[in-house]
Amino acid sequence: MNKYRPFLFSIFLLLLTSYLLKGQSLKQASASSMGFDLTRLQRVDQVIQQAIRDSTIPGATILVARHNKVVYRKAYGYRELIPKKLRMTMDTDFDLASLTKPIATATSAMILIDRGKLRLLDRVSDFIPGFEPWKDDSTHKTKPIRIIHLFTHTSGLPPYAPVKKLEKKYGSPQPDSLIRYISHVKRQHAPGTYFKYSCLNFITLQRVIETISGQSLQDFSHQNIFAPLGMTHTTYKPGKNLIRNCAATEMQADGHVLLGRVHDPLARIMMGCISGNAGLFSNADDMAIFSAMMLNKGIYHGVRILSPAAVEAMTRIPRGYEKFGRGLGWDLDSDYSSNQGDLFSDQTYGHTGYTGTSMMIDPRTEVVVILLANRVHPHDRGSVVRLRSYVANIVAGAIMK
Repeated sequence: MNKYRPFLFSIFLLLLTSYLLKGQSLKQASASSMGFDLTRLQRVDQVIQQAIRDSTIPGATILVARHNKVVYRKAYGYRELIPKKLRMTMDTDFDLASLTKPIATATSAMILIDRGKLRLLDRVSDFIPGFEPWKDDSTHKTKPIRIIHLFTHTSGLPPYAPVKKLEKKYGSPQPDSLIRYISHVKRQHAPGTYFKYSCLNFITLQRVIETISGQSLQDFSHQNIFAPLGMTHTTYKPGKNLIRNCAATEMQADGHVLLGRVHDPLARIMMGCISGNAGLFSNADDMAIFSAMMLNKGIYHGVRILSPAAVEAMTRIPRGYEKFGRGLGWDLDSDYSSNQGDLFSDQTYGHTGYTGTSMMIDPRTEVVVILLANRVHPHDRGSVVRLRSYVANIVAGAIMK
């Protein structure tokens, strides 16, 4: 019997860990006990259902939390219309699109800053040899692109890259070739002087993280963020068990509907679905766990992911960058922050995803609003910009205490 003890002990630890992680979902509380007027809060049903009737979205899930307790959690419509109709459920996993930027990439980079392996003023070329600085064509003066420029979208890199052209030239997937392209592509302005939202910033930041850690972004974020927090639905490249619960996205030219594969072409084609700009899948409950960690200054259920100083730095605009409205991976007050609505406090931060996803956190009221929709299914036509604002305003307007 003794020879089986190590094996049985390992099985016991695995079951115990699984049990503990399952228990990490946020607890629920009544809306009134958390200071909400439930009748006012339920108005979100009307605006989301109207968006479904208007064919703006096929379906959505919403989760509203306060003081790290869930007060409203509901699924609407369908997660898939083609090839068959499947109802939306709260455990539906969504292609988070650009929510990947703050949740996986920026958080991973901040962990490295916490560990003394990276700093905001480091040059990108310190980690990616040959990464070119900005160059003034008239004076030939140069200015290096630094890590803070990637975080705040002030690097001067173009917003995107010509995927079809790169795929034809290099094949697919080709992360190294894409990084070489980014390293030499013409910079559109001097770093630190202008805000231009760019997926290339976070693909570059991904390479910095991987160079320092010696791990893929997928492995580093899983090991240091998602597994410790018990975010069991949050991953790159969902396996078969999770794909069954994924919300479908866009129908491709060949009639195939994307399911469990990232919608973003750069991430899917050039980066092999593991990318700093997009590629993460998750559901509302896992996102709520992440938001609780942020509201708790980097810790949740006794597991510390970030230092309080790191969370503070991520969620405020760096000194000298006030006019750009961006934190370190998060959006505070830029042209992209309409998902925050009009009524939440000036401390509010969040991010959106192209596929229809969004999350916003107001530290002052300790309110979180997570709205996940697959607006690009079956076709990329609808816009959820107004819907996000309406939902945020209804939630803020329902706070009575």
